[in-house]
Amino acid sequence: MHRVEYTLSDGGMLVIRDMKPEDAKDAARLERETFSVPWSEAAFREETGREDRLFAAAYLDGVFAGYCGVIALCGEGDITNVAVKGSFRRKGVARHMLTAVLAWGRQAGLSEFTLEVRKSNQAAIALYESLGFAAEGVRKNFYEKPREDALIMWKRQEAHGTITTEN
Repeated sequence: MHRVEYTLSDGGMLVIRDMKPEDAKDAARLERETFSVPWSEAAFREETGREDRLFAAAYLDGVFAGYCGVIALCGEGDITNVAVKGSFRRKGVARHMLTAVLAWGRQAGLSEFTLEVRKSNQAAIALYESLGFAAEGVRKNFYEKPREDALIMWKRQEAHGTITTEN
């Protein structure tokens, strides 16, 4: 069982732990508020029981604040949605969640991590870049509602170096 605690700059207590089935309802509600094509509560429940998944739930001062997940594929981690409740954004919740799941993934044997992000989501791109991700490609029309391209970003092993391409 994974669990980390952080004291935020405003004094809030952030707890990040493995997502449990009982977190699925809150995760699905946040998913509907955040994404145009949301996952269901049932999908989150299924993810929490799989050995090839690392899903984290974040609680700020005891209130559900966000979640993120990693799917293990052939020794690499595919980061799924990263979501933080609007009232908890800009407090470091996403950064701490990602830092935790990246560490947990490395402990589980994952060596590199990838994700897709809307090309227009400059705040998320800046966060991912600050954590060592680099844009390596584009998936045309990846997102719906509205239709938009996705940047494919990778956090590579240092031994491999970083491959980047023009956006």
